[in-house]
Amino acid sequence: MPDPLTIVADIHAKPDKIELVRTELLKLIPPTRDEAGFVQYDLHQDNDDPAHFLFFENWESRELWQTHVEAPHIAAYKAATETAIERFSLYEMTRIG
Repeated sequence: MPDPLTIVADIHAKPDKIELVRTELLKLIPPTRDEAGFVQYDLHQDNDDPAHFLFFENWESRELWQTHVEAPHIAAYKAATETAIERFSLYEMTRIG
């Protein structure tokens, strides 16, 4: 069995687009949690900076996460927030302990 994959997606909305980004991110949760390979998919919002969001995800494999990345609901999110994101970083990680 392949090693599980942890994803940390670090998202910063533009200050005037916080609610749009929040709404669109929340829409991702139900369909993602129904996907093959989903283990954990949790959205967080920074207590001190409401424009800062973080997804903490765990997937059974990188291949199954790649299928998620190509899903229609991800494409819809990207289209809806195309001009609303100030900064985005993605980290693919493997648990070592």
